[in-house]
Amino acid sequence: MENFWSLLKRSLKGTYVAVEPFHLSRYVDEQVFRYNHRKDGDRKVTNAERLAILMSQIGGHRLTYSDLTGKSDSAHHGTTGTGEAQQMPEPF
Repeated sequence: MENFWSLLKRSLKGTYVAVEPFHLSRYVDEQVFRYNHRKDGDRKVTNAERLAILMSQIGGHRLTYSDLTGKSDSAHHGTTGTGEAQQMPEPF
């Protein structure tokens, strides 16, 4: 268990430098997946095998912008979450 927490702290301080509290559970979930799929018996699981496992588990699931960011509006859409029209900046 200590190994898991040290790997999580190392990834948060090294790889993911600016972690928002809203997304912390997602970073923990990623590390849980990596930790749980690091070995198959005595053999290490390769990154390609880990990717194949991940892809088999996400089929049919949809991630929206608002679910990803926690925001109900997007700069890429014409209306905000309140239903008001939003002015899009002119392209250069």
